[in-house]
Amino acid sequence: MWSLCFLFSLSDLILVFASSAKHLCPPDQRDTLWEFKSEFSVQELDSSWWESDLKTERWRNNTDCCSWDGISCDSKTGTVVELDLWDSSLNGPLRSNSSLFRLQHLQSLNLSSNNLPGILPYSIGNLKYLRVLKLRYCNFFGKIPSSLGNLSYLTDLDLSVNQFSGELPDSMGNLNRLSELQLRYNNLGGNFPSVLLNLSELTQISLSYNKFKGMLPSNMSSLTNLEYLDINGNLFYGPLPSPLFMIPSLIQLNLEGNSFSGPIEIKNISSPSNLEVLSLGENNFDAPIQGSLSKLAGLRTLELNYMNTRIMVDLSFLSHLKSLSYLDLSGNDLKFSSTLRLPYLGFLYLSSCNIVEFPKFLQSQTRLLLLDISVNQIEGKVPEWFWRLEISRVNISQNYIRGFDGSADVIQRTGGVVTLDISSNAFREPFPLLPNSTNYLFGSDNLFSGEIPRTICDLVYLDRLVLSNNNFSGSIPPCLSTYLSVLHLRNNSISSVIPEDFISNMLISLDLGYNRLSGGLPKSLINCTRLQFLNVEENRISDTFPFWLRVLPNLEILVLRSNEFHGPISSFSLPKLRIFDISRNKFTGVLQSDFFAGWGAMSLPVVYFEGDSQYRFSGVGKPYYHASVALTNKGSNMKLVGSGFTIYKTIDISGNRFQGGIPESIGLLKELIVLNMSNNAFTGRIPPSLSNITSLQSLDLSQNQLSGKIPPEIGKLTFLAWMNFSYNRLEGPIPQGTQIQSHNISSFAEYPELCGVPLQKTCGGGEGAINQEQEDEDEEKDQVLSWTAAAIAYLPSVFCGFTLGHILTSYRHDWFMRI
Repeated sequence: MWSLCFLFSLSDLILVFASSAKHLCPPDQRDTLWEFKSEFSVQELDSSWWESDLKTERWRNNTDCCSWDGISCDSKTGTVVELDLWDSSLNGPLRSNSSLFRLQHLQSLNLSSNNLPGILPYSIGNLKYLRVLKLRYCNFFGKIPSSLGNLSYLTDLDLSVNQFSGELPDSMGNLNRLSELQLRYNNLGGNFPSVLLNLSELTQISLSYNKFKGMLPSNMSSLTNLEYLDINGNLFYGPLPSPLFMIPSLIQLNLEGNSFSGPIEIKNISSPSNLEVLSLGENNFDAPIQGSLSKLAGLRTLELNYMNTRIMVDLSFLSHLKSLSYLDLSGNDLKFSSTLRLPYLGFLYLSSCNIVEFPKFLQSQTRLLLLDISVNQIEGKVPEWFWRLEISRVNISQNYIRGFDGSADVIQRTGGVVTLDISSNAFREPFPLLPNSTNYLFGSDNLFSGEIPRTICDLVYLDRLVLSNNNFSGSIPPCLSTYLSVLHLRNNSISSVIPEDFISNMLISLDLGYNRLSGGLPKSLINCTRLQFLNVEENRISDTFPFWLRVLPNLEILVLRSNEFHGPISSFSLPKLRIFDISRNKFTGVLQSDFFAGWGAMSLPVVYFEGDSQYRFSGVGKPYYHASVALTNKGSNMKLVGSGFTIYKTIDISGNRFQGGIPESIGLLKELIVLNMSNNAFTGRIPPSLSNITSLQSLDLSQNQLSGKIPPEIGKLTFLAWMNFSYNRLEGPIPQGTQIQSHNISSFAEYPELCGVPLQKTCGGGEGAINQEQEDEDEEKDQVLSWTAAAIAYLPSVFCGFTLGHILTSYRHDWFMRI
């Protein structure tokens, strides 16, 4: 046995000892799990997740499925009772005859955060012992199957963030044990589901961001155990539903983002009320707030943002809410009286309230942790007394503030600021001295000039620095390349070269676009293994293509546009790349036929996870910022900001000196939205594989040397709203398709040999011409088949690389990936 120590790692030893114990997993359960695994494309990824064939075989010999991660079994019978495959890279529909439904003893099933596009099978109702069912973020669509009503033991149901539509099935009224129901972010509709009113065990209901409508039922108080109700972002209307306030167990109530109207008046209320969180914002209430709201003495959070102006006339009721800590009055036209007294708050949001000066009542808010008074009309300077409050998170952005009262170190002396957002104001020098506690500093869109102050290097806890759209000059302080996760210095007048010593593995986003930087792109960026966003557009950088970037597993956006990059580009793999812009440089050479084969993210559909874009490029929580990129789309320049990073998948290699044919592998990028290859020297035919890019909306192949016919298959691209084939050597008929025929003739300019709508020239030719055209099409299809066969062999390894980093850091689902 000791000799095994020299053959296996410690983890392998554990596996060997475990396999020698009594197997709890019956063979039929193990085989069913194997079969379920084989139903998804994840089976093609296995080989890259093992270090050797020997190790693979040892995993296969571990027949006790109860020891596999994510699996729990009954201690007596060995039957599988829990299956947790959250975020396991499953890809493909859940079949109605799936082997999953043979696991009859399952009590808990979690398939959340997988790509399972399709209808949730009726067979789900066969798992009659389920107590927990979580299918969040799975891309399911269609109606919720009525068979869910068969799951009479169910206590926790989560179908959030899918595309379910229609009304809830009446059969859900049979779920008498149901305690938690999560249906947010779907397309469900109809009136409030009356079937829920009979489920007396319900403690949590989330129906937010659907299409429910109508008035809430008058007997909502029948939900006697309800603690949490969220119907935010629907189409409910009518008066404030007072019966809800009669539920003694209710703790959180979110009615925000609907069309409730009338007075905010609570006629009946349970005594004592346990309500702690109340959100009424973004409704149509049309009368001043009544004093009955002050009866909610235990209220800790109150959101009255973006309400009708008339209801905010009198804020005196707030003084009665002694427990209140979080108050959001944003989006209202507020007039603060000199006698206003607020309870001691921790979080106060007064954004977009037409405030013209710093509210004086703030002087008594000595417990304030966060203040947001952004997007107002505050002029002058920040008063010196303000910093004595020692607020840790301050957002005063988008005002007309021009400086700070007091000495240069007035903020530094407080020592409490963690987040400071002064962006979009009129600040000038001197740049404020900040305390060492500063973690986030946002100062973009001001009037700062001169060199970036070296005092920033003293902020040892600084994590995010955004100083874009100012007039800073000089060089980038080397210290900024060592510890930040976000560094944005876009649109300044910074010259010199980019620092060579990027050593931080924390860097996520780097935007140095629109400056005067020269030299090369520092290779030390390979240390930044978390880098997702890299933008150096519109500079004077002279370098060859940075192939070493392929070692960055998380890079999603790469913009080298409008520089002096040069030389050829060979094939490389960046599996998460979604935006690739190298336009207006001096790249040369021929793109290999497999050039696009390693770009897996552009082949897969967008799965939007709530908060993704804000986390990736905006930081976490308020205040946040957005990265931006200038793109050419549909022939026009546009600025991509915020959620566009999640949605857009673009390639722009225009304005270079590429030659040879357009790589057939372009057809692998089925989810590409914008493709611009104009202003190069591409030759040969337009590849028919372009027709595989079914999401394509904008295509520009103009000003090349392409010849032959435009592939007729392109006429089937129904989303293609803009295209440009002008200034090439194309001939023959223009493909038939409404989106093509509706284009201006300028899209086909300088084509004497083209014919058909929208051109005036009609197409002629006899049988011989037709036969020749058919032969050409057959030849092109053979080429496509040849390339597809090669791609099938290549793509699994690409996808393996895409997920390898995840596996090295997470072992939640090892059994699923290794068996």
